[in-house]
Amino acid sequence: MNKKILYYIIVLTFFLGVVWFFIREGQLLEPQKVIPKIDAIEIKAKEVQEQYHFLELFSEGFSQNAHHPLAILLLQIISIITIARLFAIGMGKIRQPTVIGEIIAGIVLGKSVVGTFFPEFSAFLFPPESLSALQFLSQIGLILFMFIIGMELDVNVLRQKVQEAVVISHASIVIPFALGVILSYFIYTTYAPANIGFLSFSLFMGIAMSITAFPVLARIIQERGLAKTRLGAIVITCAATDDVTAWCLLAVVVAIVKAGDAMSALFTILSSVVYVVLMLYVLRPFLLKVSTVYASKETLNKNVVAFFFIVLLLSSYIAELIGIHALFGAFLAGAVIPNEIRFKEVLTGKIEDVSLVLLLPLFFVFTGLRTQIGLLQDTSLLLTCLSVIVIAITGKLVGAAAIARLMGLSWRDSLTIGVFMNTRGLMELIILNIGYDLGVLSTEIFSMMVLMALVTTFMTSPCLDFINYFFDKYHNISLVQKKKNDYHILISFGPPQMGSKLLELVSQFTYKISKKVDITALHLTPSTQLSQIEALTFEEESFAPIKETAAQMGLTIETKYKVTEDVGHGVASTANKGSYDMLIVGSAKSLFSQDKLGGTVRSIIENSKCPISVFIDRGFHTANQIVLFLETPEDISLLKLARQFLDNVAYLVRVVYHGSLYSEVTKFLTNPDLPAKSVAMVQEENFQVAVLEEIDLVIMSLKYWQKIDDNEVDWIEALPSVLIVKGFEGIKS
Repeated sequence: MNKKILYYIIVLTFFLGVVWFFIREGQLLEPQKVIPKIDAIEIKAKEVQEQYHFLELFSEGFSQNAHHPLAILLLQIISIITIARLFAIGMGKIRQPTVIGEIIAGIVLGKSVVGTFFPEFSAFLFPPESLSALQFLSQIGLILFMFIIGMELDVNVLRQKVQEAVVISHASIVIPFALGVILSYFIYTTYAPANIGFLSFSLFMGIAMSITAFPVLARIIQERGLAKTRLGAIVITCAATDDVTAWCLLAVVVAIVKAGDAMSALFTILSSVVYVVLMLYVLRPFLLKVSTVYASKETLNKNVVAFFFIVLLLSSYIAELIGIHALFGAFLAGAVIPNEIRFKEVLTGKIEDVSLVLLLPLFFVFTGLRTQIGLLQDTSLLLTCLSVIVIAITGKLVGAAAIARLMGLSWRDSLTIGVFMNTRGLMELIILNIGYDLGVLSTEIFSMMVLMALVTTFMTSPCLDFINYFFDKYHNISLVQKKKNDYHILISFGPPQMGSKLLELVSQFTYKISKKVDITALHLTPSTQLSQIEALTFEEESFAPIKETAAQMGLTIETKYKVTEDVGHGVASTANKGSYDMLIVGSAKSLFSQDKLGGTVRSIIENSKCPISVFIDRGFHTANQIVLFLETPEDISLLKLARQFLDNVAYLVRVVYHGSLYSEVTKFLTNPDLPAKSVAMVQEENFQVAVLEEIDLVIMSLKYWQKIDDNEVDWIEALPSVLIVKGFEGIKS
């Protein structure tokens, strides 16, 4: 026996013996108890009674534990994150921002749905005494979120001299702000809280109408591939300007509401100006020095992260002390972080998951608990709610679109800008909650404005789709202009190195085709919650290998980057809209299946309308030797694909065919253009599996792969790299 094991047994036995000895001796120290003599029936009754008593004690203890504040808070967090993610995934399936799903999840878990139909469960899950803890946690989440939003704000974007963006951004603030003030004049008497003056109420309504959801808008622009276009730059600049202006105005209004009188408000505003100047011209230069030293994950240690957390919390604390709300302080702390992308990326990665996934959904549900849609059953309330929504859309969408058109932009771009600027999202909810906490907004107005935020955000994607459809159909304007004489290939990949492999593969079978080959590389990040900083970094890192490979080969490629919840649908949609001649994707293993074509790849295969090839990489470098499997007449077209490899570097193709295809295969092989002795015919039953050890690439149809995969043939794992093809009919001249 191993000495280490023997020593382990001896030591363990010795100390267990010591424990047993002292427990036995300790029991002798207990006072002797006199047990009265009782008969067997009494003993049985006592045992039963003790058993029931034990169950009662366990039940009472379980109930007390279940109602403990910590247990309730943990159950709330579990429920909130689960429901929020389910709704967010559902919204992603219909191409809606995930924030929509999270807002709906909050309303569902609140008084409007669960509280109405399951009041007892709602009272257990969200007892009134537990809401303060939920609110404080959600506020911490908001502080972290606003810090990230501040970091996303690129000050250089605001400095750009884009005349259209400046005019449109100012108009998209002034017009809805004015309409909000006008609306407040008609609803103040009926809906404003009793102790709130008209100035505070009207200014708050104006700001609530003026806000644009900068983070949601930025992610939609990324998803639609507009980030690098002039239109995207104009929209981002407008939204950033809107948010900065709205938050500054909000700070002023909060100061007025909290101060109570003109002198106090003036003092608060002056203090705020001093605070902002110190942040911009004292703290920011110091942070710039810090960012140049600690710009990587290795150097950005816990002490440096702690320092930035202190800056964030101290800024929020000062803003709260001054009277302009902690969230403004968090936003400003993020805005003064230097524009070093790597530095911001590392810092964002430290806090984003906790704030977005864990804490921010708490805010949505807390907002949902405050939202009482059931209060809007009265006709006058419904009409008022409808008026709020119509005025909000008119001010932002119509106002921004009209000004953009006056600035000389096309109707298509003008309407697109209007739709983008009309997106309210999470930023609207934050402002509404601030107003509710300050007592400026009543429960009825708060609920109406939450519905307005939901409607204006929900309508963004459908309106953009309709605008594109209308102008593409009736004005023959296409987002992707392609020459008919070119052969267009879309490469979709996940891991960056897979992009290089796919490009090498494409270059080998398109080397000498008569058409000009147009190659587009597509990478989709499976999330819609990326910050702009992360998106830029991910895009750069994802395309770096394939760009390097393209440069080495002397190829020119176009790149497309998007963020989406449903990668399979995103790839298929891009391929279908772009009219590509072939889509090539790298395989990915499904989480719940061993099928190499499961999960995302399966979704791409089922939804793509163009010919598609799935590449399973098993150490691919160069296709010097190829095996081509043919079983049905539809597979004959794959001979043309194999032929393309022969024009490049492949020197031997073994065609493994079904007996019924003999004449077709023979006819193809008699082609005088084929290089001599480059193709060998092997009937299926005569194929030797050992040959696969010498092969670089196997080509087969999707049906043939499904056949061998379903039958679990023993040589499937012995295959080298595989190209599985569906719908290929050859490259037409």
